[in-house]
Amino acid sequence: MQGVLAPYACDPAASRGRRHAEVPAPTRTEYQRDRDRIVHSTAFRRLVYKTQVFLNHEGDLFRTRLTHSLEVAQLGRSIARSLKLNEDLVEAIALAHDLGHTPFGHAGQDALNACMGAWGGFEHNLQSLRMVDELEERYPRYDGLNLSFETREGILKHCSRANAERLEAECPGDVGLRFLERTQPSLEAQLCNLADEIAYNAHDIDDGVRSGLLVMAQLEEVPLFDDYRRATLREHPQLAGRRLLYESIRRMLSAQVYDVIDASSAALARAQPGSADAARRCAPLVGFGDAMREASQQLKRFLMANLYRHAQVVEVTGRAKAVVQELFAAYQQAPAEMAGGFAERATKRFAAVGMAGQARVVADYIAGMTDRFAAREHERLTGQRLLG
Repeated sequence: MQGVLAPYACDPAASRGRRHAEVPAPTRTEYQRDRDRIVHSTAFRRLVYKTQVFLNHEGDLFRTRLTHSLEVAQLGRSIARSLKLNEDLVEAIALAHDLGHTPFGHAGQDALNACMGAWGGFEHNLQSLRMVDELEERYPRYDGLNLSFETREGILKHCSRANAERLEAECPGDVGLRFLERTQPSLEAQLCNLADEIAYNAHDIDDGVRSGLLVMAQLEEVPLFDDYRRATLREHPQLAGRRLLYESIRRMLSAQVYDVIDASSAALARAQPGSADAARRCAPLVGFGDAMREASQQLKRFLMANLYRHAQVVEVTGRAKAVVQELFAAYQQAPAEMAGGFAERATKRFAAVGMAGQARVVADYIAGMTDRFAAREHERLTGQRLLG
């Protein structure tokens, strides 16, 4: 059970509410209710078959979007409790933050963004919001999950100005406004952004070594990791292999968590925001200290050079991009090939707003696919098998 919230935490009793008014739940707060709706959604279940770095067919033990989201939620809740932020809101945002991600990770997102270049592009954060606002079909009175403002605000981590202006025109004062006013999201949302970074840096080291694309000797170049590897060996000189890797990562994660707690506590003490809205008007208040921020950036640069741009990863993701691009072209040419009501939706949107409307429906359909479904669909429509 969480203790007393800080005055700058989001209080579910003071939520800005839902787009469609509902009677409060008798036993759950608004944010607990959001979390439960997310966990029971179709989009959440699909995350188990969506890529993090390694494609779904490449191995059973690599992270997926689902396991990543769970790790973000765990880290976020741990930090939130120490900062007296709302743990349930942090958990809800963490579990939903990747619901709009395409199959094949960032490769799929980049390919779909290119396909949608003439019709507003594709942003996975905005797609996550579309998923919970429009695309889930679970309730009789409205589309989407009808989540609270605070959860939806946290889901929309990034947003282009053009899309923010469109969101504001459609629903004034809603989640697009802060991108126009250049204010911050809630502290809980800021925390989720950081927990996301901490989680993927750590588990990409683990998956990189598991895959054989990284070796421990390379990681000795990364001070943030190597400091804890050396500390581990001082206490356990005979430790080697996966146990050494796991213990080094565990210590690195703990150090990052404690650094965030200390640095954020100091920033909050200086700013002294008296409410959640006051915190939104401050500069970002949840973050690393200067030294840890630089160390984290060094780790990210190392992973970019040695893992994400590794020739084997680039080769596979190149084929994944081709799958997405060719699926998009096939569905644009023959929308009737889409299942689950998307063909009918594409016809209606084409009649209403032309090719842009149809293209958005195609993007929605592809973005909702798992890795393996996208690969099967591509093979069905093109006769080619680009991925295992």
